[in-house]
Amino acid sequence: MTMRSPWTAMWALCACFFMIMLDSTIVTVAIPAMLGGLQANLNEVVWVNSVYLLANTVPLLLTGRLGDRYGPKRVLLVGLVIFTGASLWSGLATSPGELIAARAVQGLGAAAMTPQTLSFITRLFPPEKRGLPISVWGAVAGVATITGPVVGGLLVEHIGWQWIFLINLPIGVASLVIAAVALPDWQPRRAMRFDALGATLCSLGLLLVVFGVQNGQHYHWGKAFGPVTVLHLIIGGLVFLGLFAWRQLWFRRARTDVEPLVPNSLFGDGTFGSANLVHAALGFATTGMFLPLVLYLQTVLGLSPLGSSMLALPMAIIAGVFAMIVGAVWTRIGARTLIITGLLMLAAGTGFLAWLAEPDTEPSALIPGLVVAGVGIGCVYAPMTAAATARLPGELIGSASGVFNTSRQVGGVLGSAAVGMLLQVGVAFAVPDAARRYAERLPPRYREEFVERISAAANTASQFDTSRPPLPSNLDPEVAGIVRRIVIGVFHDGFTVAAKASLVLPIAVLLLGVLAATGIRVPRLSRTKERVG
Repeated sequence: MTMRSPWTAMWALCACFFMIMLDSTIVTVAIPAMLGGLQANLNEVVWVNSVYLLANTVPLLLTGRLGDRYGPKRVLLVGLVIFTGASLWSGLATSPGELIAARAVQGLGAAAMTPQTLSFITRLFPPEKRGLPISVWGAVAGVATITGPVVGGLLVEHIGWQWIFLINLPIGVASLVIAAVALPDWQPRRAMRFDALGATLCSLGLLLVVFGVQNGQHYHWGKAFGPVTVLHLIIGGLVFLGLFAWRQLWFRRARTDVEPLVPNSLFGDGTFGSANLVHAALGFATTGMFLPLVLYLQTVLGLSPLGSSMLALPMAIIAGVFAMIVGAVWTRIGARTLIITGLLMLAAGTGFLAWLAEPDTEPSALIPGLVVAGVGIGCVYAPMTAAATARLPGELIGSASGVFNTSRQVGGVLGSAAVGMLLQVGVAFAVPDAARRYAERLPPRYREEFVERISAAANTASQFDTSRPPLPSNLDPEVAGIVRRIVIGVFHDGFTVAAKASLVLPIAVLLLGVLAATGIRVPRLSRTKERVG
């Protein structure tokens, strides 16, 4: 049954992957509700999402290798049980600390599952028939990531924040039953001995780098733990990763039966390396573009969290539809052509959004740009994933999937941090500049203090509460209302300029992704060969 009906297993894999990707974005819109419900501070609630991404990213290389060692079905089922149980724990949590701990466990379960989903696709379907299943897998990734805030907003608004986690229970249980029955229990042909030292070096390196980059803004890129600064953590992580790279090179000349964490033969195929660079660029751009865009929609255009999520829904739908279409035709058009076209369309859509964004822009006017970006995303996922796995032997699929997913996660973390930092710097310059222009509308005696207060507020936060703006002291009552409106206008103008500027970085990284994509070499398949296969 399992091999004669691979699509039965495929839907279970998609359900698992959907939950993993959904939980990476669903928490964002629930932050205000969790602040009140758990009596938590903002840093604690931010860590609810950060710890999940951290726990989901760091072990991916190891869990991919575990699938090679013990079989992908067993590792996936263990991860699914952990993930589903941690979802229940998260929904029942009564304190911020308990919820953070539950989310960390949930992230570990997700890390165990993620590499196995792609590994199974390459085992269930021969290369000439992987186009559609890989496009479905890619569509699930894109749709789940974008619809996470929409689903979260609906659940928080109508049921309660706990249900952003409890919704995983029925999906998880159903997936567990289907996976246990339908997935083949593939086992390695020979036993493997893991490189424990390499795994430790890699895990410590990724932990320190990802933690430092992810939380640099929170610590203002200064001291994080006693005298240890964020920069110290990142440098320490890079040192561990350098030692890990040296360890990998050592295996090339060493005579040992220990298997390296990342097989050296994996990057012997230049296409695999190029596909990973494209995946990292895509993760950087898609994560980075949404940060300034969502803040602009909510703080400048005044949309609610649910409203801003609904505005992005056409992008999710288009991405899913085009992923399915591209999955059916990419073998005839060519993977490299579609990947480059998709990256350029995503860059064009992002550029259109940046060009159109103004303080008085009608939200619906942004939909064409989002649609173009969605088409771009839909054109990339299937051929990129297929290219990464097309030439790899079965015994390398698990580790390859771990590397491939790590590229996306690390790219996303870097994108969020880099664009966030650029946005902060932009606000610190653009808002005071707008304040100096708007100050000309005030009586001369208020201008200097007005600019000073606005500048101080802009330098201490990436956004300030426009319902309680920093007004000059001793204002005449009739002037106060006018100044309040001016302050809001200053912030809207300055933040819009900063958001537009910060979107340039994802566009630049996408263009670098285009350069990386030129190294992808996957031969096209003729219609006759596809039918015969």
